[in-house]
Amino acid sequence: MAKYILASQSPRRKQLLEWAEIDFEIMVVPTEETYPDGLPPEEVAIHIALQKADAVRNKTTHIIIAADTIVVLGTEIIGKPKDRDDAIHILHKLSGQHHKVITGVVIKGAGKEISFADVTDVEFHPLTTEQITFYVDKYKPYDKAGAYAIQEWIGVVGIKKITGDFYNVMGLPVSRVVQALSNF
Repeated sequence: MAKYILASQSPRRKQLLEWAEIDFEIMVVPTEETYPDGLPPEEVAIHIALQKADAVRNKTTHIIIAADTIVVLGTEIIGKPKDRDDAIHILHKLSGQHHKVITGVVIKGAGKEISFADVTDVEFHPLTTEQITFYVDKYKPYDKAGAYAIQEWIGVVGIKKITGDFYNVMGLPVSRVVQALSNF
């Protein structure tokens, strides 16, 4: 089986690829994670994933798997919170609302590239200030787009409905990645 490089330090992406029994190593080169104004949200997630893949391209000959997840509320792209206050503010905005979780994936190597975005719709129940501050203080979701992880307490008690891939909300539409790797 081919050896892959995961260009991400996300423990959730690592876990998902392990569950899929993919043979991989992690290699991360810090990137700016910026994007041009006016890109549609799906393209934003792919653009940032491509930055991550390109950052490690010269360091390996193996096939690279890179991903980036964003949360979109209406037309607003929500990334990772800056700090505790920002996390609380983001969760107040998501409370009782529908939003989209979009993960852009880039698979690159051997002169070939596949990219796609997976979209999952998520609806939160209305959350109280006490629930939000409890979650932020206990789980410290500062490395998570939208300031939450679906597999943690807030997902168990706060999410009313999801439509789409649960694992996409965790950070990687792993079944779609496995299919893409088999076609690579």
